[in-house]
Amino acid sequence: MDDDVTQRLVTAHLELARAVAARYFQHDPTRDEDLVQVAYIGLIKAARRYRPSRGGFVAYALPTIAGEVKRHLRDHGWMVRPPRARQELNRRIASAVPELTQQLRRTPTRDDLALELGATPDEVTAAGACDGCLRPLSLDVQVGDSSTPLSELIADESSHEAEADRRVTVWAALRTLAPRERTIVYLRFFEELPQQAIADRLGISQMHVSRILRRTLGQLHLAIGA
Repeated sequence: MDDDVTQRLVTAHLELARAVAARYFQHDPTRDEDLVQVAYIGLIKAARRYRPSRGGFVAYALPTIAGEVKRHLRDHGWMVRPPRARQELNRRIASAVPELTQQLRRTPTRDDLALELGATPDEVTAAGACDGCLRPLSLDVQVGDSSTPLSELIADESSHEAEADRRVTVWAALRTLAPRERTIVYLRFFEELPQQAIADRLGISQMHVSRILRRTLGQLHLAIGA
């Protein structure tokens, strides 16, 4: 791209860069101004790489500028730090989106990104969720159209919601067990049968039941992450 054309594109779209940066403002004047400067850098990169034959400049520049701002925040603005592998994939996604957008002439889907980056769709989804770690929601934020703060909707240890969550977690872990192991856990902890009664019902020894329970509980412990 000719330097004069690049300069004109940058000059004409400074407000676009500021608007993108404003999406990520953190109510800190110094840090917010840093984001504006980073957005300007993204605008310059977009102008240098832009080719008119691939569509309008704004459509190309928006993801490029946003990607630059997000990369800056990923490197300097984590409030909750995800695993390194997810951070790295998140950065690669931010870099890939502008190029794929131009190539496909549309916003790339999760499957598009997974194919481009050699990842699974679930890994792309998990990495994309890292964006929320930059600016966690305040517990005082109002939910929906009500005046109820988020803090009042979080289940405590004694609430029905917390109990329901625990049951769902346990049930999901139980489904990973083989049928016999699942049956033994059910008889022992849901019907509360003693080990000998379980052994008699299944036609095996009490010691065998004990070994299966010990091994199975270890598997459940790992599956639940307790």
